[in-house]
Amino acid sequence: MGVHKKLMEARIALQAAPLKKSGHNKFAGYQYFELGDFLPTINQIFYKVGLCGVVSFDKELATLCITDTDDGSQIVLTSPMAEANLKGCHPIQNLGASETYTRRYLWVSAMEICEHDALDSSAPLKEDKQAPVITPTQGAMDNIPIEELRYLEEVAIELIAICEQGDPRAALVKLDEENLDNEQKIALWTLLPSKVRSALKKAKEI
Repeated sequence: MGVHKKLMEARIALQAAPLKKSGHNKFAGYQYFELGDFLPTINQIFYKVGLCGVVSFDKELATLCITDTDDGSQIVLTSPMAEANLKGCHPIQNLGASETYTRRYLWVSAMEICEHDALDSSAPLKEDKQAPVITPTQGAMDNIPIEELRYLEEVAIELIAICEQGDPRAALVKLDEENLDNEQKIALWTLLPSKVRSALKKAKEI
């Protein structure tokens, strides 16, 4: 049959699959596919039609090689590698973020998965006829990359858990260890519930 025809069959099968977007950019107001939303389904389809996809990385390029397991014919897709500079993350975490995103984009391209157009992400969700309410943290998330935002969300979850255990001072120590810049701290602050913010403020005053 050949790798090209099998890939088209796989694309059509994926289009008929009931995929759900679990990623949510609540600040720009759109949902998107995460890697785990479609890759398990792709693997099942590839197994049925006789395809195998392998992603590899080097310093400059990420490569997705799709092979016909019957005749060995291949389709190769590549994408330039880009560094993820997530503040507060270790180098291995930045590497993992870069590889995960590049891997996702390779599969989206190979399977012709329709995604939200990032150029439209700044469009308002609805017209607000009332006068805008300006808050000190308004716009705190505007310049935060999605992967960095996810990292801040993880930090927020940890701080909330520590405070719920009744140790806000330990939460302050954890916060200091993250070495966040002012922009990140403001963004993180907006992710914390009011009772946690109050507990941290009181612990800082002690």
